[in-house]
Amino acid sequence: MRLLHVATAWPRSTDDVITPWLVTLCQKQAEAGHDVHVLVPTYRGLGRQRQGPVTVHRFRYAPSKWERLTHEEATPDRLQRQPGYALLLPSYLTAGMAAGRRLGRRERFDVVHVHWAVPHGVIGWMASRAAGAELVTTFYGAEIRWAETRFPPAKAFLRWYCRRSKLVAISTSTQASLVPYTPAKIEIIPYGVPLPAHNGATEPSSRGGDPVILFVGRLVERKGVHRLLEALATQRDHRWRLQVVGFGPEHDRLAKLAEELGIAGRVEFLGKVSQEELVTAYRRAACFVLPATLDAREDTEGLGVVLLEAMTYGVPVVATRRGGITDIVADGHTGLLVEDTVPAIADGIRRVLDDSKLANRIGSAGRKHVRGAFGWDTILTRLDRVYARPGGTVTIQD
Repeated sequence: MRLLHVATAWPRSTDDVITPWLVTLCQKQAEAGHDVHVLVPTYRGLGRQRQGPVTVHRFRYAPSKWERLTHEEATPDRLQRQPGYALLLPSYLTAGMAAGRRLGRRERFDVVHVHWAVPHGVIGWMASRAAGAELVTTFYGAEIRWAETRFPPAKAFLRWYCRRSKLVAISTSTQASLVPYTPAKIEIIPYGVPLPAHNGATEPSSRGGDPVILFVGRLVERKGVHRLLEALATQRDHRWRLQVVGFGPEHDRLAKLAEELGIAGRVEFLGKVSQEELVTAYRRAACFVLPATLDAREDTEGLGVVLLEAMTYGVPVVATRRGGITDIVADGHTGLLVEDTVPAIADGIRRVLDDSKLANRIGSAGRKHVRGAFGWDTILTRLDRVYARPGGTVTIQD
């Protein structure tokens, strides 16, 4: 099957950490025998690339020095910080539609799979029409919230677009957000995660005998790391160390907050780490925390793929009841779900650190759950079924 994925960004080099789950999806599909192509905007003039088994097509939309609307940070974050970049949106969409049309005519894909329908739906729709291909769209939730809160005219586009595509949501939360725009059935297919060969328990250890609490992710407001710091500041009489893996615009503010709270000596901001270092961090963590919250744009976690990664290593997880997280964590069974408040986050962490039987039980159950529901073999099989379903929009829900 010939597949075209239409997305916001693709790694510029082999060591570029961008949408790793999408990269893995495309690579896994190619390994399964599909001919996989990707259409994304360029970054400062980058052209066509071949990355492993995947062919990457990049479209130009401005002079190279201005082609920074994507890749360096999420496009909504870029537009919020530098509103002038909004002037590039018309040329971005026009160039993307033209590229999609040319590529569809030339390659004659069987399926065009769109990620983030706002704004890429029109690009994918043009490519699918030119190729005579099935149109499939995965929704992540953030694009729907952006349409509703930042650009209401996009809601009319969503209603138009959803009549022309097979629909996939990454979580029940995202599915619920999409329901007002379509009567069609919406499949729920989450991210997949690689399953480590190691199948035993984690090996919790820490410097100076203190149990390590781990956070992994981009340092942006919706991840809620500021709440995690505030929660840990209430637990000074307990033994713990916090490791924060990741980078982002909130780094300096978070480091300053740790100083102000008097816990900087127990917090390590590790930044970007190698895959080997990340695996080591997961295996040694006593607890993984994802304190997701609503940011200023009312955005939150679409799913929480880092939770899945932690759970594959049997790490007991604590997470807030936000977005798609509730699809991953069954409270008291595969992890602990807590309210999005500082006291609740602190209480959840303390329960895991103080009760080794609870930690071992939810860690083991979480690992088993991820292996059964979120392995790549499962995800690829479910997507292939969507791709192969008869054309047009999917059947109406009961």
